[in-house]
Amino acid sequence: MRKSLRAAAVVAACTVAGGALYGAGAATAGQKTANSTHEPYNIGVLVKDIDAYYGTTADADGVYQASQDSPYAKDLARLDRDAKKYIDRAARKARHHGEKPAVVFDIDDTLLLSLDYEKRYNYTYNPATWAEYVNRADRPAVFGSPELVRYAEAKGVEVFYNSGLSEAQRAAAVENLKKVGADVNLDTGHMFLKDKADPPAYLSDCATVDAWKCTTVEYKSGTRKHIEDDLGYEIIANFGDQYSDLDGGYANRTYKVPNPTYFVG
Repeated sequence: MRKSLRAAAVVAACTVAGGALYGAGAATAGQKTANSTHEPYNIGVLVKDIDAYYGTTADADGVYQASQDSPYAKDLARLDRDAKKYIDRAARKARHHGEKPAVVFDIDDTLLLSLDYEKRYNYTYNPATWAEYVNRADRPAVFGSPELVRYAEAKGVEVFYNSGLSEAQRAAAVENLKKVGADVNLDTGHMFLKDKADPPAYLSDCATVDAWKCTTVEYKSGTRKHIEDDLGYEIIANFGDQYSDLDGGYANRTYKVPNPTYFVG
């Protein structure tokens, strides 16, 4: 995954209801970019607020974990309740119209939580340490996410994954998702990862074997277009922790999963 922008002060915690304003200079749940005309929120205080939001604690092994009774967990629970009701209703409607319903999930911080990495590296990104972290395949689940994946499958909805992880990280992503109980459609026909060495034909407008020029939005929306136009599904819901996971269309409804630790444009 290429983190184009990674700073704790850039994005405030996103909640289902709209989120708290973390300062005049910070982006909020309903605001995709920071307002640079005002002094930004103090980064030292923001880190404390992030810890409070997640209920961050270190477990017996020294791994930073989110708390089950944190504001973060409660926001996720509200999102999941709404999503399940919607999936049930939208799936029935899609089938009534002769369509094949599908849902699309991002992976990093939508299904698998990277809080321990963010804390250890002070909310900065390094491709080598990130790759090592991902390849350990031991990230915990984002609360409720495996259950939501399985719920969609149980309702007859096809589950797809649309991630910025690289093709080289496929085995680790599959192993980690299996560990947390999101063992649904983890084959290459359902899990789309970045393959810069051999990009798919449906991204030919921005990616070739000689150059990858796709923005995150182009890559992710192009993949959703492929799922709809080429594979014949109707994407009833698209889940992601970044606005770039959701922008670009090809989904009837989007769900922004809270993530105050980094921003990918």
